[in-house]
Amino acid sequence: MTVDSSSLAPGTARRRRARGTGAPLTRSSGIGLGIALTWFSLLVLIPLCLVVIQSVDGGWTTFRETLTNPQTAAALRLTVTQALIVTVINVVMGTLIAWVLVRDEFWGKRLLEVVIDIPFALPTIVAGLVLLSLYGPDSPLGVNVANTERSVFLALLFVTLPFVVRTVQPVLMELDRDVEEAAASLGASRFTTLRRIILPSLAPAITAGAALSFARGISEYGSLVLLSGNLPLKTEVASVRILTYIENGNEAAAASVATILLLVALAAIVLLQVVSKWVARRG
Repeated sequence: MTVDSSSLAPGTARRRRARGTGAPLTRSSGIGLGIALTWFSLLVLIPLCLVVIQSVDGGWTTFRETLTNPQTAAALRLTVTQALIVTVINVVMGTLIAWVLVRDEFWGKRLLEVVIDIPFALPTIVAGLVLLSLYGPDSPLGVNVANTERSVFLALLFVTLPFVVRTVQPVLMELDRDVEEAAASLGASRFTTLRRIILPSLAPAITAGAALSFARGISEYGSLVLLSGNLPLKTEVASVRILTYIENGNEAAAASVATILLLVALAAIVLLQVVSKWVARRG
């Protein structure tokens, strides 16, 4: 018996069409794909593989000793912990700022749009100088966080602010408000509309911004140098520890720390993708 495809459920029909759209690559498409993969490999894959290989160049003993070194362990712990805290704050505040910029009109909105992008434009060492001038020993606000863990938190918060805002804002602009109005007309509360309609739509953008924020946080260097003081076992972060190893000629140890940061970043990205899919599915 022949089944008319029009009688299939819309979702089933879409899935079948999606599976059937695969087509063999043309010569020009194959060349483009080859160039893209070669370029990506030269810039990303091959350097990453070399870092991992170099991390075990001195043997697993060197790798283990590096990671169990109290100073290195403290630097990794401080870096990952502060990056996680900053990412959570950015998810909440970045989404809120994006919401205000898209849904509200107020005086100074254009200026705020420009200010949000300042951490993107400033060289990180300049950002560190700005933070030191404002929150250092000669702070005009009377707030001195220099050479403390709070300085690491503050520097990471400054440089990662725009990531969630700029990933959520375009998606929020494209979000159809008619769906929200329809949900309200059917009796849904604002919280229900937020939980079942808005958040599932924004989840991929929020997780992408969170991943970028976390990755930038664990790799930050310039904005921390002046403000944190790089005190061993106190304010020294992983990027500074890597530089110290390189300056001492211990490249295997530096690569070991870099490999751990790479694995942490990959784990965070995978976890955020799982959370994003779960939120979208629950919505």
